[in-house]
Amino acid sequence: GFSKQMLLVLLSVVFIAVFFVLAARKQQLVPGKLQFAGEAAYGFVRNGIAKDIIGGRDFIKYVPLLFSLFFFILVNNIYGAIPVFQLPTFSHVGGAYVLAGLVYVTWIAIGIKKNGLRYFKLATVPSGVPWYILPIVIPIEIISNFVVRPVTHSLRLFATMLAGHLIVMIAGSGIEYLIMQENVLLKGTSVLVLAGAIAMYMLEALIMVLQAYVFTLLTAIYIEGALHADSH
Repeated sequence: GFSKQMLLVLLSVVFIAVFFVLAARKQQLVPGKLQFAGEAAYGFVRNGIAKDIIGGRDFIKYVPLLFSLFFFILVNNIYGAIPVFQLPTFSHVGGAYVLAGLVYVTWIAIGIKKNGLRYFKLATVPSGVPWYILPIVIPIEIISNFVVRPVTHSLRLFATMLAGHLIVMIAGSGIEYLIMQENVLLKGTSVLVLAGAIAMYMLEALIMVLQAYVFTLLTAIYIEGALHADSH
């Protein structure tokens, strides 16, 4: 069936598109507040992630992917901090798997396009390693690069979103339970739980932003590794 998570994902695309279309609509030499915010957001991904990680020669063609990933994940994470929505969509593992799978296929395709099938050798046979150690190193590199990497890429996003959301929900339920008690002391402790819940809420909001950054940063690192596999 059509779930709340699906609705929020579709809404995130609308929110992002509307914001950046409005921000880029006038394109004034001296930008207004909205244009300035749009340019700053784009510049952060373009220069702070794509250019710094992939390098000035190759980065520009991958900016649209990294830009889309960052703001798509960011908006879907921030839902968890908005009372009306109250659901970070990546607290459901399916969405995280899809994004990580997309990135996985992308950087492997980039590596093959740049280096041919030799890419798999470059990715699994480290240069300078003595031949007699290779039977041990190669299986480790295969598992690390082609199995563990995509799994951790997705689970990192999913686990942090789920854990943060659960902590805030549990704190809220605890506050309600304590307030309902007849014991005055227990009622009083609800204030402490509330203070802790607010602190966790702020921490969760910070993690929501950081996880969007980390996911996009790792994507850029994987693309850079595929592009320059012969020099690693």
